[in-house]
Amino acid sequence: MRLFLKAASYIFHPLLIPLFGTILYFIVTPRYLDFQLVRVNIFAIIIITILIPIVIFFLLKNLRVVETIYLKEVNERKFPLMIQCILLLLIIKMVFDPYDDPELYNFFVGILFSAFSALVLVFFKVKVSLHQMGVAGILMFIIGLSAHFKINLLISISFFLFVNGWVASSRLENDSHTYPELGIGILLGTLPQLILFNNWL
Repeated sequence: MRLFLKAASYIFHPLLIPLFGTILYFIVTPRYLDFQLVRVNIFAIIIITILIPIVIFFLLKNLRVVETIYLKEVNERKFPLMIQCILLLLIIKMVFDPYDDPELYNFFVGILFSAFSALVLVFFKVKVSLHQMGVAGILMFIIGLSAHFKINLLISISFFLFVNGWVASSRLENDSHTYPELGIGILLGTLPQLILFNNWL
């Protein structure tokens, strides 16, 4: 059971959430998609939200700014979250268009607001569960896609409801977070996505 719970922290690491949301959108959207454009977008997301942060992490680790990729201490989160906000801005400005890709554009704007909110809380010494924030945000995004396209995504919604509980249990089992930190993570993940529904639903 411990191995099963620990797996959630790896499978649903915050760095992977933007990629998961993008792929899910491309799978469920009824719109015509150019396969070459889809491949380019996914490749851009992998580079900007996964590969670049990993390279930066090792740089920060060598500089002894961070200790582990899980950023257990509040002060360790300052620079990684700042960098994440910059990278998310890059995606919003250069990868997705608010008119051609309103769903994904607003999804990433929501992620940006979540990351920025977590960064602000760092300055108040408040630690937020970034794992919980990520999976809560993607759950709200799927609910929005279901309503927007008027398609039944009950299985996906149910799966990510389970994932939210799985990730929460994993973080508690590893003593990585407390209940309030998980609760704040859920709020920071869901509220920006919910508010931005007004832009594309």
